[in-house]
Amino acid sequence: MSSDHDHQLPALTAAERERYRRHLILPGVGMEGQQRLKAARVLVVGAGGLGSPVALYLAAAGVGTLGLIDNDVVDVTNLQRQLLHGTSDIGRSKLDSARDRLHDVNPHVVVKTHAGWLTSANALDIMREYDVVVDGTDNFATRYLVNDACVLLGIPNVYGSVFRFDGQASVFATPDGPCYRCLYPEPPPPDMVPNCAEGGVFGVLPGLVGTIQATETLKLLLGLGDTLAGKLLMIDAYGMAFRTLRIDRNPACPACGTREITQLIDYDQFCGTPGLHSNAETRVREVEPANLRDRLARGEPLQLIDVREPAETTEGIIDGARCIPLATLEHEAATLSPDVPTVLVCRSGMRSASAARQLMARGFTRVESLAGGMMRWFDG
Repeated sequence: MSSDHDHQLPALTAAERERYRRHLILPGVGMEGQQRLKAARVLVVGAGGLGSPVALYLAAAGVGTLGLIDNDVVDVTNLQRQLLHGTSDIGRSKLDSARDRLHDVNPHVVVKTHAGWLTSANALDIMREYDVVVDGTDNFATRYLVNDACVLLGIPNVYGSVFRFDGQASVFATPDGPCYRCLYPEPPPPDMVPNCAEGGVFGVLPGLVGTIQATETLKLLLGLGDTLAGKLLMIDAYGMAFRTLRIDRNPACPACGTREITQLIDYDQFCGTPGLHSNAETRVREVEPANLRDRLARGEPLQLIDVREPAETTEGIIDGARCIPLATLEHEAATLSPDVPTVLVCRSGMRSASAARQLMARGFTRVESLAGGMMRWFDG
């Protein structure tokens, strides 16, 4: 990948030459390559499971400016896979934790933090400062946002995703390659794909996929080897199998093909983010955990249906709840009474909202979804 910085590559200090000695003797990197890395600017979207290995390895390799965007704080459940953060960081901003860790890894690297979420309003302004964008997000709305912004700006998008034991990686939005929309023209229904908080993720998998993303980023910056542009690397950590699929650029793609997309859109609406359903037929009523506790304490007759997978209920289940996984609800709905008030429960409130809409479509009129799911229920 050529860089606007090539004509004024920064010199390496004596300390940097010592630090990067193994790169300087490596064919394809050498002094000029290391200078190109020092001149490079990479934005990592998300300082979590994927962003951790990406940022750590790019900092260690000497990428001069690392941008990080996140708006979350460190939670104890992050520590199983998000190695940027430690136990002492619980409750801290992920950006503060990441900055401190990266400066410890390599004090020569500039870490630029962008507090907040990436949105249609700020994406172009933030991303145009960088040479490569690494997508370490875990939701479809942000993936489409990153893709479209990268296509509009002409910046490579190094993609990765993880779920349970499966991972994917690719490089999108290169000058001649496909973009994310060529692979996934439309997002899946929002309630059909649980996130990692609901479905789990094998702790080492983000390290595996994120390291691949870091590898592809360095190759792009150095102009080395064959990248994953035009290919999708699929990783099965359970069976330890790797498979590569070819991705062709779609001439009808509205982003990189016809170029119909000339500005960023409302990606929550495009992806059908729960909570946007506003007409009376699809609006799902929610019940707050405290209200549900009161109703249960009063002995109010309720059909309490937990639509999580059985393995998820080992974390705890509300007394009296019946476990009917979302995938089997359509079949099991005939065993429920449409005349009895029904409360649907899942981990975060996404799948229960989908379940509520399914029952409403079958004529159930007294249906509610537990707001925030079991995560809020456990919080009291």
